[in-house]
Amino acid sequence: MSSLRMPLAVLCVLGGANSAGLAKDRPNVILVITDDQGYGDIAAHGNEVIRTPNLDRLHSQSVRLTDFHVDPTCSPTRSALMSGRYSTRTGVWHTIQGRSLMAAGEVTLGEVFAANGYRTGMFGKWHLGDNYPCRPQDQGFEVTVHHGGGGVTQTPDWWGNDYFDDTYLH
Repeated sequence: MSSLRMPLAVLCVLGGANSAGLAKDRPNVILVITDDQGYGDIAAHGNEVIRTPNLDRLHSQSVRLTDFHVDPTCSPTRSALMSGRYSTRTGVWHTIQGRSLMAAGEVTLGEVFAANGYRTGMFGKWHLGDNYPCRPQDQGFEVTVHHGGGGVTQTPDWWGNDYFDDTYLH
């Protein structure tokens, strides 16, 4: 039952937004995830050194998730955010050697939004699997432009791509 808690909560919220009278008023949902950025790393959170006018503008016009607990590396954190479950329950507990592959049966935010009439897209870093059935397009995202592996210069899960060949998958 606990594995359905987050997807069910999202479905309840989106289910009401999907009613006939409110369909045109559904909010746009854009989730921005950055790597290695601390809470105090933008001017809107008090940083007086780093100028972040675009992030500050987004900050002032957005709902912010301020009580999200993360893992020490990117893939486990991403799997928890995408599924609403602890990363170890999604099969993701590291960033290398197959430990960053989210289980294909996990229900993701992309799948929940798509099931509720939203158009979905994923752009940038996925790092939850580069091959079927783990790719973002297999996990509910209609349009994807992402690079393989965990970083632009990190090799993805296939042969023929090297450190100096930044390949974006569409």
